[in-house]
Amino acid sequence: MSGPDQQAPTELGGTPLPPKLGLMTRLRNYFFTGLVITGPIGITIYLSWSFIQLVDNWVKPFIPYQYNPDSYLPIEVPGVGLIAALLALTVIGFLTANIAGRSLVGVGERILGRMPLVRNLYGALKQIFETVIHEGGQNFSKAGLIEYPRRGLWAIVFLATETKGEVASRLADEDDMVSVFLPTTPNPTSGFLLFVPRKEVRLLSMSVEDAAKLVISAGLVNPDYPALVEEHESDKTAKPDVAAE
Repeated sequence: MSGPDQQAPTELGGTPLPPKLGLMTRLRNYFFTGLVITGPIGITIYLSWSFIQLVDNWVKPFIPYQYNPDSYLPIEVPGVGLIAALLALTVIGFLTANIAGRSLVGVGERILGRMPLVRNLYGALKQIFETVIHEGGQNFSKAGLIEYPRRGLWAIVFLATETKGEVASRLADEDDMVSVFLPTTPNPTSGFLLFVPRKEVRLLSMSVEDAAKLVISAGLVNPDYPALVEEHESDKTAKPDVAAE
């Protein structure tokens, strides 16, 4: 007979066995496990394929008929436009690296500089591309925390550079200022440029990539904190010693 004081089944060592899961619970767990595995892979493949098709649709019409593999094969070859675009960019960079190429680029920039609206757009885009590419992608090398939008509330920021130019001159009476980018959730490519005192920025040990994941996931994806990992490992190694005593 079973009574209220009946003990749960245990293993040989006396450890209680975990409760058995029902069929629907197991099926649900299997489904979510499969979703976690295949979801990122599927989205990555979809975005990569969409990007390749987008570039192909732009570039393929400019490829001569005799050089387009689609002219000889019964199926379309994906990626031909992307490869052609990469080769074209490389050739353009090679041609503009000499004196003649730089002279042609200078003439084109002077023409654009006389167009009221186009010159502002071109100048801003050129400066952004030069900053990102020529500095080797070293912008946003650190992540930090600042109190924003008020005291007591903290937000993740990416450190850009030291404040320079007129902004630094206008803030000369302030403490050492740094330029930071405050991303928005869930799209970290948009945000706010802020100039804050360096002492008010609390640097984080996590990488910029991990901080971006934290922003994108709205706090659901937290990177492992080294101090917590070390503490956990030390606890695991300390347990045999306690048992031995």
